[in-house]
Amino acid sequence: MKQRVLIIGGGLGGLFSGAILAKEGLEVTVLEKNKIIGGGLQSFRMWDEDFDTGMHIIGGMRPGGNIYRLCSYLGIIDQVCVRDVDHDCTDRLYFAEDQRYYTIAEGKDTFVETLARQFPHEHDGLKAYVEALFRLSEEVDLFYLRPSKDLIPMHSAQFNMSAEAFIAQYINDKKLRSVLAYMNPLYGGRTQQTPAYVHAIISVLYINGPSRFVGGSLRFAHLLAETIQRHGGKVLGATEVTHIGVTDRQVTCVETANGQHFEAEYYISAIHPCALLKVIDSDAFTKAYRTRLEAIPNSYSAFSLYVKLKPNSFPYINHSEYFMTRYADIWQFGRDDKPWPLGFLFMTPPNEGQGGFASKVLVTAPMAFSQVKAWEQTTIGHRTADYRQWKEQQCNQLLAMVEVLHPGFSTCIEAVNTASPLTIRDFYGAKEGGICGYSKDYNNLALSQLPVVTKVSNLFLTGQNNNLHGFCGVPLTAIQTCEAILGRNYVLNQLNHETANSTLSVPRNDARLD
Repeated sequence: MKQRVLIIGGGLGGLFSGAILAKEGLEVTVLEKNKIIGGGLQSFRMWDEDFDTGMHIIGGMRPGGNIYRLCSYLGIIDQVCVRDVDHDCTDRLYFAEDQRYYTIAEGKDTFVETLARQFPHEHDGLKAYVEALFRLSEEVDLFYLRPSKDLIPMHSAQFNMSAEAFIAQYINDKKLRSVLAYMNPLYGGRTQQTPAYVHAIISVLYINGPSRFVGGSLRFAHLLAETIQRHGGKVLGATEVTHIGVTDRQVTCVETANGQHFEAEYYISAIHPCALLKVIDSDAFTKAYRTRLEAIPNSYSAFSLYVKLKPNSFPYINHSEYFMTRYADIWQFGRDDKPWPLGFLFMTPPNEGQGGFASKVLVTAPMAFSQVKAWEQTTIGHRTADYRQWKEQQCNQLLAMVEVLHPGFSTCIEAVNTASPLTIRDFYGAKEGGICGYSKDYNNLALSQLPVVTKVSNLFLTGQNNNLHGFCGVPLTAIQTCEAILGRNYVLNQLNHETANSTLSVPRNDARLD
């Protein structure tokens, strides 16, 4: 008889954990509170367009990349449809302070040479900086899907220093330091907090080449769900867990809002740890552990615009654009004592058969949860008139800044929908709407790093609150969670054996624009 595993939360972490364990012979059931599975992979349909709510830019999906190989091991790589961004311009930055543009290019050498054209005096520093990024990433065996030899890995002095100080070790020009930190919104970067290894791993991912989902990220969630089902498992939406029973430090049952009762040998929580505390028996964890989980700071949230464009009015742009206000504020995103917005991400997501014109635009600006605290007791569908008025004001403020980046953009708009930190909190179940899980702080890594094992012997954790966040970090953490059940290095050994001679390639939808 198969061993049973019950996974609470059908987001990226829960689905990847379920797909791995189902493939390896366990009987998997995933419970998701929302009707739509996927967490950050969720999409919604409006105005005949599919809009992604998260996972807009993905790394590790180029041939040979870590998530590419993981998908190959799961047998879904030939069904994943992505589009690679432009090689010579993966990202374009604009700083309003001096109205300067910067281009970020793919590949170690191209990355250096492209930035060195505007900072020729920093050529050698840029080269040394990039080499240091890759050295730090090499210290993480899991990032390269290498079986780990050491239970407690040893790291260099740079690994756990602040990202800000790490950049400054190689770069003297303060403007260039800010340019190199432009991806802070992607990993919740904060001054004198974010560890260098977080900055290094995310930077290496995108120097190696980012991609985008074609036709919406929800399709990928469905591929993972289909993998679970193909191996005999179940993925149940609209099934909210309301109680987790624990006896003698073992989970005995899970109950849901619709009256269902589930039992298994193993249980995985793929939801925010503070959401877990609300449904698990109070004596499951010690008071000290509960206090610790509640005390860990969350990453900042975001305010987003989902824009439907008039037909053939605005070009499709095959790279992301970042609007920054001041160089000095690149590390200050999410602070409530700074004027909002300090910057935003602007992108045109691709559709199938993408032509020369975009049909939609996403604009996302980091935002502190304190901005919406006045309405934190409200729920979706029951917000107040003053909240809706506030959202309209923020929308207009963002659109005015987009107009600086793209003059005439307002004439291309057919319709706009908005999402605030409250939207993220309620749909994702993320405390304070944090977009990157718990905030990592190099000053106290023991506080912000949460093991996947717990004191409840058959309960495990997974997701962006345990390790790295995002499309790359969460699946890698899922491997750790699965190996806590299957055995150390079990999944990595299986994966490396099965993908050693893989020749499959991702459908890349890279036809030339019309």
